[in-house]
Amino acid sequence: MTERKPPGVSWETWIDRQIRQGMEQGEFDDLPGHGKPLRDIDQPRDELWWLRDKLRREDVEYLPPTLALRKEVEVAREAIAAATTEPQVRQIVGEINARIVAVNSRATAGPPSTVVKLDVEAEVRRWAERG
Repeated sequence: MTERKPPGVSWETWIDRQIRQGMEQGEFDDLPGHGKPLRDIDQPRDELWWLRDKLRREDVEYLPPTLALRKEVEVAREAIAAATTEPQVRQIVGEINARIVAVNSRATAGPPSTVVKLDVEAEVRRWAERG
């Protein structure tokens, strides 16, 4: 931890001295990214850059529930196509339909949901026709 700025010393002088001392003591050696260009230096200014960077580093995604639901339906349709038995298809459709009902009844943020429940019999019929 650094000491407080002494009274009567300008900020620039005090900061310059701390940087110089840190460089002399090797405190800036082997920092992450040393010798590499600054990432996104040419991008427009973004006040939430630190948040976006944190989310990217932590591999975190956030979609409003109504948009995430669309993605879940796509994944469910892929699972239906890969299912090997009719009971599996019915279970997948039942689970995604329960999720659709839950999101449609509670979603208050984000765009409105236009996703409707899947027709179980139609999905089973399509699955059987593929097989």
